[in-house]
Amino acid sequence: MELKSNEEKIQTALLVSVDTGTYDAEASLNELFELVKSAGADPLFSITQKLSKPESATFVGTGKLQEISEICEQQEIDLIVVDSELSPTQIKNIENETDVRVIDRTTLILDIFAQRAKSKEGKLQVELAQLKYMLPRLTGKGIAMSRLGGGIGTRGPGETKLETDRRHIRRKMETLKDELAEIEKHRHMLRSRRDKDGIITCAIVGYTNAGKSTLMNYLTNAGVLAQDKLFATLDPTSRALKLPSGITIMLIDTVGLVRRLPHHLVDAFRSTLEEAAQSDIILNVCDASSEEARTHLQVTADLLESLGCGDTPIITVLNKCDLIDDGTIAQDFSTYVKISAKNGIGIDNLLQTIDENLPVKMKKVNLLIPFNQAGLSSEIRKKGTLISENYVAEGIEIEAVVDEILYSTVKQYIM
Repeated sequence: MELKSNEEKIQTALLVSVDTGTYDAEASLNELFELVKSAGADPLFSITQKLSKPESATFVGTGKLQEISEICEQQEIDLIVVDSELSPTQIKNIENETDVRVIDRTTLILDIFAQRAKSKEGKLQVELAQLKYMLPRLTGKGIAMSRLGGGIGTRGPGETKLETDRRHIRRKMETLKDELAEIEKHRHMLRSRRDKDGIITCAIVGYTNAGKSTLMNYLTNAGVLAQDKLFATLDPTSRALKLPSGITIMLIDTVGLVRRLPHHLVDAFRSTLEEAAQSDIILNVCDASSEEARTHLQVTADLLESLGCGDTPIITVLNKCDLIDDGTIAQDFSTYVKISAKNGIGIDNLLQTIDENLPVKMKKVNLLIPFNQAGLSSEIRKKGTLISENYVAEGIEIEAVVDEILYSTVKQYIM
């Protein structure tokens, strides 16, 4: 008797790129390789063709498409992944020639996001991005339409089905936008409450797989999923962090970035990214051991600039420095810290640097608080640093370090 495994067969993938000279095609293809692995497939081969522009009908040239078809047949390839955004016509023509399923870079990233989204907001954002991508690609006939369950047959019913699908997608998109608006309203209320309570926020941003979640876990024991995969973390996480000065800040982990991030995703996740944009201080984390470290930092910097973060203090965090000896990348930045989030190297220096760049100043005070205001001592413990506390006949003598907001509350009790 032959025993069969219940495990699903891992898809084998062929990666296809056209180098037009408008961007670093090799680096982008390397990133696509990691994206495919992160999605759960096995990228076996890659093919690159140099063209002035992609072919409108087949993306690659006729000869190259024939070569791709032969490789797919010989190596039993399950999936072709193209490192660009394809039109429905290009997908249809490549699939007809190769008899292999074809997806583009945007579809791949959307699929990874759909796998990773755990929160309600994350799932809504991914679904909205998928529908935005799908809507202009609906056609009345062909494979692109048949995947949606219609469009095969006579021209009339096909067009009727097409319009029905379009109306359904538009209605669904409006519903998703309304639900996201409610979540955004709730986030705005939380943000207003934090501002009112004087809570300082610090956002961790950066390229995907730079070690942001590992850093978050090391600093706050947040328990965020940290894996050597692109987009291992999708949903934002917030945790309290007490700095050496005694001030407590809110640390926020955000979704990772990639080069040429599809605008569908940037738009869908803008509300989440704005959480970083409205923070008081930003940590731009990068994998310093990567050959693309400078590019990764620039991708993040460009996005932060587009979100209006020009005046926000940004600390460049060069992570995984235990893997390299060369420190030349640090020379590009005025404010930087070299760390290893995995081993805890440089964390003390990072916390000190955050302290020094906070938008608030700390003050040391000696207080005599009346017993009927004893609640202030617990507030000092929570938001400042309590150095000493002594009960005397007149009240509670306290020596502490407080921020400007707390200082305005307790200054009447200064001895």
